[in-house]
Amino acid sequence: QKKSKKSSETLTFKRPEGMHREVYALLYSDKKDAPPLLPSDTTQGYRTVKAKLGSKKVRPWKWMPFTNPARKDGAMFYHWRRAAEEGKDYPFARFNKTVQVPVYSEQEYQMYLHDDAWTKAETDHLFDLARRFDLRFVVIHDRYDHQQFKKRSVEDLKERYYHICAKLANIRAAPGTDLKIPVFDAGHERRRKEQLERLYNRTPEQVAEEEYLIQELRKIETRKKEREKRTQDLQKLITAADTTTEQRRAERKAPKKKLPQKKETEKPAVPETAGIKFPDFKSAGVTLRSQRMKLPSSVGQKKIKALEQMLMELGVDLNPMPTEEIVQMFNELRSDLVLLYELKQAFANCEYELQMLRHRYEALAKAGSIGPLNVEGAHPDGQAGLGIEEGKGDAKDQIIDVVGAPLTPNSVRRKV
Repeated sequence: QKKSKKSSETLTFKRPEGMHREVYALLYSDKKDAPPLLPSDTTQGYRTVKAKLGSKKVRPWKWMPFTNPARKDGAMFYHWRRAAEEGKDYPFARFNKTVQVPVYSEQEYQMYLHDDAWTKAETDHLFDLARRFDLRFVVIHDRYDHQQFKKRSVEDLKERYYHICAKLANIRAAPGTDLKIPVFDAGHERRRKEQLERLYNRTPEQVAEEEYLIQELRKIETRKKEREKRTQDLQKLITAADTTTEQRRAERKAPKKKLPQKKETEKPAVPETAGIKFPDFKSAGVTLRSQRMKLPSSVGQKKIKALEQMLMELGVDLNPMPTEEIVQMFNELRSDLVLLYELKQAFANCEYELQMLRHRYEALAKAGSIGPLNVEGAHPDGQAGLGIEEGKGDAKDQIIDVVGAPLTPNSVRRKV
């Protein structure tokens, strides 16, 4: 009976069909309470109490005077502060940092700090301003008495101050101690400001010309790197050709004895760029000799077509009978032919670049921007010294890069 009574008391109203939940919540609640007429803030709901105040006694505050140690005029100020902190120092006084400017005596000045270009009164005035303005030399130069003393620049003031500081540090230092003496280079500072002023006073035409020259310099550096890479590749090809030739001669002179183990261990080191590197079939199982004649995937289609054309010109069958000797000789022949093809291609590239340099030289000679060709002072890489002089026209109209050619003779068909 108790359970039935409780269940009957806690019955809730059902929301009518078609009515939104938010609208129904404004009409009734589970406790049949009417909706509030005014907004209320209670502990129940989404909001929580921000601050829970305890029942302890509040610490008293007091309106008290204070002085700032950074001020020397004895000014008195007032602020609210806890009564327990009465009589303590101003908490922000620890941020009052001052520069320690050295002090010299009359005897030290006459013995070590005397300078014909500076009087003692002027030096005292400089150090007084340095103490007042904490070595802010721009402010010191602005407050400097140029009417009574000689007109000085900021660099002159810095140089005199740091020179005296270095002298006093050397005099007062104990023997055997390492000192970090401040050094000020006035000449470097003047040149830096002059360069900065020139940079700031540039015209838009000068800025555009500088950007153009920077772009041209990047192009020249890129072409130089490409030329060095091509030179290295060509040197590798030449080394590979020489190594292959020496290997062939050594094999012909050596006695024909079957020493398979020694041949595998005593193979000369041949670069990877030497012709074709055929894979070794060392796996277990049955393999065909024709698989050893198959070209690896590293050889491109262009080299394969050139290789087939050279074999046809020599009258060699493209698919010979795969005996042991024929497979070895056929692979060596194709490797040598590929090496020959790469050498011819590198030679054609060098000829093309030389022709481009000749055309550029002729164009510059007609424009009158270079002198006669100096063949005796040729570059060790094979490039002649063109003796370029400064042109009289605009810098953009002159050809800057005479070192290499940006194009490659890919479009030129060569007979292999």
